[in-house]
Amino acid sequence: MKQKSVMIKLDHGLEARPVAMLVQVASRHNSTVYLEAEGKKVNAKSIMGMMSLGLDNGEMVNVIADGSDEEEAIFNIEEYLSGNHQAAVQ
Repeated sequence: MKQKSVMIKLDHGLEARPVAMLVQVASRHNSTVYLEAEGKKVNAKSIMGMMSLGLDNGEMVNVIADGSDEEEAIFNIEEYLSGNHQAAVQ
């Protein structure tokens, strides 16, 4: 299991469209992926779970991955949350 703290650098935070794209990035991986913020831990592959976090630009989130591609999963989630959409979504 790996984890990393990441600052969200998305202009509008995690609204509906950015959440949907984040779920797509997480779903490409075999590992289980969670985001944790403010004492709440949700499955990053769940749109409803991610929407429940209500995260904004500038907030810190802990990305947790466990599985065969956990390092790649964390890297891609970090890239996406850091505003590097093209690298993460491809």
